[in-house]
Amino acid sequence: QVQLVESGGGLVQAGGSLRLSCVLSGRLISTYIMGWFRQAPGKESELVASNRAGRTYYADSVKGRFTISRDNAKNTVYLQMNSLKPEDTAVYYCAAGRTEYIATDSVEYNYWGQGTQVTVSS
Repeated sequence: QVQLVESGGGLVQAGGSLRLSCVLSGRLISTYIMGWFRQAPGKESELVASNRAGRTYYADSVKGRFTISRDNAKNTVYLQMNSLKPEDTAVYYCAAGRTEYIATDSVEYNYWGQGTQVTVSS
């Protein structure tokens, strides 16, 4: 059974940092595209960052502040979030897919974590 387990969310003041972790079980993470999505109340799901085969994607709103990385030995993908802003407040979801390119649409990801809440106060 393929499962994604997220951790690292929490409450932080504006300008602070958090690191989210996502562990893939049941399959090798090296064979998957991995992405981080977020969804704020009243807004649609947004791809924040994604990587595969050494290539990365970042939403314009997080470029220069967030970094996605993975550790294949630990079957884990990370999202380092620096210089957090109140508008970053959302539930963050880890997702995995099997596309041969950087996918930006949520329907292109097959497996999803349960989500972890990130709240950035003013």
